[in-house]
Amino acid sequence: MPATLSFTLKQARRLALAAQGFDGRSPPASVQPSRLNRLIERLGVLQIDSVNALVRSHYLPLFSRLGHYNRDLLDQAAWSQGRRRTLFEYWGHEASLLPMSMYPLMRWRMDRASGGEGIYQQLARFGQERQDVIRRVLAAVQEQGALGAGSLSTRKEKAGPWWDWSAEKHALEWLFAAGEVTVAGRRGFERLYDLPERVLPAAILQQPLPDEAQAQRGLLMHAADALGIATEKDLRDYFRLAPADCRGRLAELEEAGELLRCQVQGWKQPAWCRPAAKIPRKVAASALLSPFDSLVWERGRTERLFDFRYRLEIYTPVHKRVYGYYVLPFLHHERIAARVDLRAERALGQLAVHAVHEDASGLDEEGMQALALNLRRMARWLGLERVQLNCQRVSGGRLAVALAQLSGD
Repeated sequence: MPATLSFTLKQARRLALAAQGFDGRSPPASVQPSRLNRLIERLGVLQIDSVNALVRSHYLPLFSRLGHYNRDLLDQAAWSQGRRRTLFEYWGHEASLLPMSMYPLMRWRMDRASGGEGIYQQLARFGQERQDVIRRVLAAVQEQGALGAGSLSTRKEKAGPWWDWSAEKHALEWLFAAGEVTVAGRRGFERLYDLPERVLPAAILQQPLPDEAQAQRGLLMHAADALGIATEKDLRDYFRLAPADCRGRLAELEEAGELLRCQVQGWKQPAWCRPAAKIPRKVAASALLSPFDSLVWERGRTERLFDFRYRLEIYTPVHKRVYGYYVLPFLHHERIAARVDLRAERALGQLAVHAVHEDASGLDEEGMQALALNLRRMARWLGLERVQLNCQRVSGGRLAVALAQLSGD
């Protein structure tokens, strides 16, 4: 690399795609736990979200990169007992699954949370005012083992809409943020909380803890490795670092030569990359992306990298939606070339395609065939018998032809 680093937008895009685990190779015939864990280590974080219109969001990024894999492998890595557990839950990007190796890098965040910093104001206020409930709930967990909030609740009235938590749920979430309990497993989608020493490996809990500055530098390095090339905002957003924490650590990493400052064509802000970053000659990957995929979750970065404006419309009133309820971007040959509104209609055994929207450049015949193949593979992975095309647009007609042409893949 030259002394003064400057990248074209195409080069930056290739760096980002390669760093995110898109290599363009055919999906493996089978995915072993070691392969899955290596990918998660590379990404550093899988965002969890409750929406289940297609499949829970944390399963999708692995499918986008590995193809058909057994979702039980991720469940075992996240929530099994013993050596198969390689992940833990915490506030990484948002609610997240993270590699166990990153637990020490999160302890400073837990310590801050116990003092009311870096958490929701309502939860911080609860921590200040309701230590009686918190200690009662912690004692119950200590005595009874893994518990969900529902089994502890003393409220008599029916729960209201989202975030209408009982006092016990608030207490568990405060304890979770402070690191005094962790997620032992899930019942359905409900978290079951237990003491860290009964869930996490002793070797992880006994590691010497880095100080705040060391941990923040470690998180920035993970972010730089996972992003390939990134602005200061991109880097701190990956693990939700505060601007004041990020800027000082970033300067230290630059001074140490761990990160190199560079310029990207068309970007107003400087960027950073790792000294060993290598630009692939091309990235021929095709993949449907979760709305919460780390490649696209920072919407400003997605626009800068791909000239693709993406907004989730789940909470948008139906009459104001532009593209649909649960829309997945379609990555094809270094472009985000389309977006598809999908729903898993499990009772009918079908993957419903409600809308297909191509970008301004459109998909050529090969691109539309790649989209059809990705949809067919996704349906099979989800255990659905067929792809049901409900889109009446011109793009839907082209996709129907491509689906009809598939044979036995």
